[in-house]
Amino acid sequence: MSKSAEQYLDAAGVQSALNRVLRPLVRLAIKCGVTFPTFVDLLRQIYVNVAEHEFTLPDKPQTDSRVSLLTGVHRKEVSRLRGAGAPVRVIPDSVSRTSALVARWLADPMFTDARGAPLPLPRMAETGEASFAGLVESVTRDLRPRAVLDDWLDRKLVETDEEDRIVLMEAAMAPRDDGEVRLYYFARNLQDHAAAAVANILADKPPFIERAVHYDGLSEDLARSLEAYSRKVVVETLLHLNKHANQAVKSDPGGTSRWNCGVYILTADGASFAGEDSSKPAGGDA
Repeated sequence: MSKSAEQYLDAAGVQSALNRVLRPLVRLAIKCGVTFPTFVDLLRQIYVNVAEHEFTLPDKPQTDSRVSLLTGVHRKEVSRLRGAGAPVRVIPDSVSRTSALVARWLADPMFTDARGAPLPLPRMAETGEASFAGLVESVTRDLRPRAVLDDWLDRKLVETDEEDRIVLMEAAMAPRDDGEVRLYYFARNLQDHAAAAVANILADKPPFIERAVHYDGLSEDLARSLEAYSRKVVVETLLHLNKHANQAVKSDPGGTSRWNCGVYILTADGASFAGEDSSKPAGGDA
């Protein structure tokens, strides 16, 4: 952290901010049966892991004493918890497979119409013509198109029209029927959003865009209208970004870097969030 960043960041201020940030996560924990002792054990492990791997000194081995000093966790506990390694990003097969196929269907000109909308696809077609089988085979040769189709029909990611063509459903862009998939995207997107926000607050020149347009003190009708309009704009923007990225990766040699561009929309009664004051109209980009 730079000296100028240290001037406006202090433990009390960070604690106050974390009080707000952690509230929805605690709500999720309680709702799903993750008790306070379990949450504390998890937090203790994360403290030790982050201190061990991300707060090393140049040319010096990380010690239990230093980790204990940084975290406040007893040295015996540090010794017990150390050595787990940095968290591994595990992508469920259903996520990597489905997301790659949907991304191609939404981006590749062969599988989209003149407006950029995903085409209804016949199950099979002549070579060089768009088909569902061709879509699957353009991404992977390890899966039979029929097996993918049966799975997607069962999960309601696609449906068949009156001409027996395969039609992509909106659910394919935001799967809701698979708990593993939902938790994967929840963790990945929230972690990346938090990582960008933390990097920005610790740097003199924020390296990432992390902003929101916000208005408080609105009527319920206007809030819902703004939600509908912003949802339309967001979906169009994400589809455009996906199309650009999908074309760009075709000529990319590959490497270890990754890119994630996400967005969120929240419409809520301010009174339902403790600590929020929505009594006065306000707006801005921050």
